[in-house]
Amino acid sequence: MLSVPGLCWLCRMPLRMSRWGICSVCTRAFERRPPCCPQCGLSATRVDIPCGRCLQKPPPWGDLVAVDNYVQPLSSLIHQFKFSRQTQLAGPLARLLILAVLQARRSRGLPAVDLLISVPLHHRRHWRRGYNQSDLLCRTLSRWLRCDWQPDALKRTHATAVQHRLSARLRKRNLKNAFRLDLAVKGRHIAIVDDVVTTGSTVAELSRLLLQSGAATVQVWCLCRTL
Repeated sequence: MLSVPGLCWLCRMPLRMSRWGICSVCTRAFERRPPCCPQCGLSATRVDIPCGRCLQKPPPWGDLVAVDNYVQPLSSLIHQFKFSRQTQLAGPLARLLILAVLQARRSRGLPAVDLLISVPLHHRRHWRRGYNQSDLLCRTLSRWLRCDWQPDALKRTHATAVQHRLSARLRKRNLKNAFRLDLAVKGRHIAIVDDVVTTGSTVAELSRLLLQSGAATVQVWCLCRTL
């Protein structure tokens, strides 16, 4: 019985490795991301040292890795993954993220981590959507990296307004005391995994909580960093 090859999610050409989801030609296109600060992920002239913004007011996390800016074609894939129940995109998107992480380790000496933590959804939003997209990414990443992942490490204690509808000031206020940590993290090197980082308010709040609880270092890994 002949098997039908999978098609690339972007160019629709047949794939040699169907589980990858995105062909090597389309994957290489994501390697052309403009220079960005290794700490905040925003545009910068150098990729090996923090930008002036981070030198004046550093974020609470140490390093940020992103596949690309929130632009086509990645933004469309994320929208399908997040809002159209295309959960089969978890593997291809996680692969793009792990390639970005490995490239950061080679190019700028990004330290390894021993624990992945996904950004939690409130249980009502999780029920409506049917899944947490960050959990699906972490499940694949933890298997490939042979890294610990605790899906219930963080809880969102109360429902918050949708972040992308708020200003940066309101986002910070919206998230105050919104999370609870149910895992001992003292001495752990942690990566927070999310799909999109915009102002960074959510991952900043989580980073502070983890560091206050004794985490040794915190990184942020995301598919897109909006500029």
